[in-house]
Amino acid sequence: MPGSLNSKRVAILVTDGFEQAELTGPQQALEQAGVKVDIVSAREGQVKGWNHDQPADDFPIDLTFKAANVEQYDAVVLPGGVQNSDTIRIDPDAQKLVKGFELAGKPIAVICHGGWLLVSSGLVKGKTMTSYKTLKDDLVNAGANWVDQEVVKDGTLISSRQPDDIPAFNRELLSALSA
Repeated sequence: MPGSLNSKRVAILVTDGFEQAELTGPQQALEQAGVKVDIVSAREGQVKGWNHDQPADDFPIDLTFKAANVEQYDAVVLPGGVQNSDTIRIDPDAQKLVKGFELAGKPIAVICHGGWLLVSSGLVKGKTMTSYKTLKDDLVNAGANWVDQEVVKDGTLISSRQPDDIPAFNRELLSALSA
């Protein structure tokens, strides 16, 4: 598959406190397949990743939520991380952006706590999906059908539970971009 997705572009939406492996794992898989990846956040500058409960690396931001446009992208990735997910879910520009992907019928790939943004954006009702186990009640209460599987695809929504699921998550994301 390397080189077969050269015309594709994916946005990864994060704020400080994202689970670093949930950004770098998909980013590396996408870039190895020839996909252009942009890190999109609430503000310009850098964003800090976390390895579980420990601060990790800083990553340069390519665009802000406000500057990014759904038409520029073929898919969006929403990593988890409690701090990131708790912050991003209430950002109106992030909500507008992810709603735009849904309206355009473009893949939305979410892992771990990343589903909180979809809950706050009203995008999970009637969807079958997974997440980190502590989000199950939030997703179910918002109308989702929650299942405990390493990766779930429901239409254009791709979801996974945790960093251990990243290989399956990446395979499903790359498959969606190849379709």
